Amino acid sequence: MPDAGRRPWGEGPPWATRRARLIAPVVIAFLVQVPASVWGAVRLHHGAPGGQAALHVALAVAGPLALLGARRFPGPVVALVSACAALDVLTTPVFGPPYIALVFAIIGAVVRGAAVWAAASVATAWAIVLLVASFSGREWRPPVVVAATIGLAVCFGIGAFVRTRRARFAAMHAESARQRQSVEERERVRIARELHDVLGHALSQISVQAGVGLHLFDRDPEQARAALANVKESSKRALDEVRGVLGVLRDGETPLTPEAGLGELPGLVSGAAGPGFETTLDDRLGGELPDRSTQLAAYRIVQEALTNVIRHSRARRAEVVLERSSERMLTVRVVDDGRGLSAPDTIDGGHRGILGMQERAALLGGSVTITDRSGGGVEVVAVLPWRSAAGAAGAPNSGRNR
Repeated sequence: MPDAGRRPWGEGPPWATRRARLIAPVVIAFLVQVPASVWGAVRLHHGAPGGQAALHVALAVAGPLALLGARRFPGPVVALVSACAALDVLTTPVFGPPYIALVFAIIGAVVRGAAVWAAASVATAWAIVLLVASFSGREWRPPVVVAATIGLAVCFGIGAFVRTRRARFAAMHAESARQRQSVEERERVRIARELHDVLGHALSQISVQAGVGLHLFDRDPEQARAALANVKESSKRALDEVRGVLGVLRDGETPLTPEAGLGELPGLVSGAAGPGFETTLDDRLGGELPDRSTQLAAYRIVQEALTNVIRHSRARRAEVVLERSSERMLTVRVVDDGRGLSAPDTIDGGHRGILGMQERAALLGGSVTITDRSGGGVEVVAVLPWRSAAGAAGAPNSGRNR
């Protein structure tokens, strides 16, 4: 379970953090500028005209206060703070600490997408300062001008870095959310496919066996009892499989029954038989078994194919053939003598079963083809890799250990 105290990407900081990010630059700028300006005006320059000293203090206060609107109006704020900084440099004789409010205004404007405002405001203010200073006779040494210019450029660089970093984190969050959604979607599809195969086959068997029981209830009670026993067994097996599928939705819960494999195919094939419908299994593997993932896919494909035969084909016989077509491939064939694909109700509505079979094979790198037979009926051929990518990464003999 994720830590409840940690915020997922992209939800934004909580209210207190947002307020702190807004107030911190104001407090820092105020503490750096205002006390030093007041002390300089009162103690160091007590002989200066009172109006200029008061203006110096007022400008030191105005810059930090203007930062309060930086979140909503970053462009106008950086323009206002630039004007205050320029006026402070040109009109007051008191030399205090740097006008740090301008640093926060520039960085905030660039981060919030008002870089043009920041560049235009700072360039204009700095050009006016240099122009007025040169005509007023104020002596500024070139190293001071160069250092101030570099400092302003560094502020723009910091703002651009922070903005790029935020954009990168936003892109990472979007990609993470997309991947999470993709994983969740694949898991939903997998669970829906499993439930479709399990429930569809079980309900088809239950329907057939219940019909047999009703038909033989008076004439052959023993056969009717056997049919009802098959209904009970089919429903129990289906419930166990459904619980196993749904168990993955609960943390720490493992399936009640092991995953189906080729070892369970004889029971599946024989259980599908009924009055007037014969099923056979031709296993040509000679005891060799593929990976567990391939076994499960083969089992589900046979299960769905037999379900379609029972529900739609009106066939009298179905045969399942297992063979190793090459060193790397398993071939599964399900053949019936029913009506074929041309019948309008031969395939399950919406082709969900066929789609499920094809998806299972495609996930392993295999394929499923469904064709009409020339003598009548349908042939389902699934070609699956003997050793899937997941199995190849595990134990080399994983296919034998069931």
